[in-house]
Amino acid sequence: MHETHSAIGEKIATLYRDDSRRVLATLIRLLGDFELAEEALHDAFAAAMTQWPQEGVPTNPRAWLVSTGRFKAIDSLRRHTRYDASVAELANQLEAESATPPGWDESSVADDHLRLIFTCCHPALPPDARVALTLREVCGLTTEEIAHAFLTRASTLAQRIVRAKTKIRDARIPYQLPSAEELPERLDAVLRVIYLVFNEGYSASSGASVTRSELSGEAIRLGRLLYELLPEPEAAGLLALMLLHESRRAARTTVDGEIILLDEQDRSQWNRKLIDEGTSLVEHALRSRRFGPYTLQAAIAAVHAEAPSAAATDWEQIVGLYDVLLRVDPSPVIALNRAVAVAMRDGPQAGLELIEAILARGELHDYHPTHAARGELYRRLGRYTEASDAFQHALKLARQAPQRRFIEQRLAKL
Repeated sequence: MHETHSAIGEKIATLYRDDSRRVLATLIRLLGDFELAEEALHDAFAAAMTQWPQEGVPTNPRAWLVSTGRFKAIDSLRRHTRYDASVAELANQLEAESATPPGWDESSVADDHLRLIFTCCHPALPPDARVALTLREVCGLTTEEIAHAFLTRASTLAQRIVRAKTKIRDARIPYQLPSAEELPERLDAVLRVIYLVFNEGYSASSGASVTRSELSGEAIRLGRLLYELLPEPEAAGLLALMLLHESRRAARTTVDGEIILLDEQDRSQWNRKLIDEGTSLVEHALRSRRFGPYTLQAAIAAVHAEAPSAAATDWEQIVGLYDVLLRVDPSPVIALNRAVAVAMRDGPQAGLELIEAILARGELHDYHPTHAARGELYRRLGRYTEASDAFQHALKLARQAPQRRFIEQRLAKL
């Protein structure tokens, strides 16, 4: 019994949603060009909409789409470049290779998907271009969606993506997986892009809301995909870190969108399923002994997640983990977070001295959480004039509306 046209249409729509980025990744490898591969992808799906209702759905739909897309690209090259010998030669070369098509089994498709991630996150590309290109090509977000999420004009985003593709082509950045020697550095670039996307969604750098769930959702999807394709300990650590942070999303703001600090959150609203999954991934990464900063940050998040109340938090363990993290990844932001943890363990004066030392080194002067943390510790010490000055400084630097309102509330209480 033949499937109805609408049933086949639904299958094609599902295939596009679930598999189009994998098909695109393979087409990019076969055709060697982003634009040509994207056009071929859309031509292949258009052909499926026409042919499959008449001929039935092929046994291996993904292989059919790859093969059809490839031939459509060759036809397009022949049609549009009749008078260009170099492009005609490229069409001949692609056609010759098509005579013996490579196998499109699950492992080769997975490799292609992984290749695409590493290419989009190549260190030769500027960081903002890596983020835009990854969301566009790997996640399939439209330019408008990415621009909206990052509060950027769509035209600016489009230029960024075009420049990144041009750089890949002109610099002949190879569309391949890094060698074993290159992997740690290259994997770090990929993890950084995913975490940047997550952070912009989990704690938006500016704008009217604290979070943009669609972006952190994409980052988690990317993190799952990367860990599935490349089960390295730090890929597990990053996925765990994102899941543990995400588990607290519902408790982080009031219904009006105002910020609720960690120690004031209703822990019954935390998502236990995400906490269990994140904790399991952390334990797995720690057992490997090959973990890095993402796993250590996830371990800190897991200690918070396991505490039944703010008062029951194991600050001794958290400070210990920050000590290790500072050795592995020395950065002023981590030093600030450690100072806040020390204040919780040893009292506000101990934490304040550490924050003043960070500022004395000329670090984090323009980072509003530094001054907000100082203000909070001064407040706890009863030094209200200094607390007010610190909060005023934080207010000048805060760019997100809920953060500004939160600081204003702290000032009003003083």
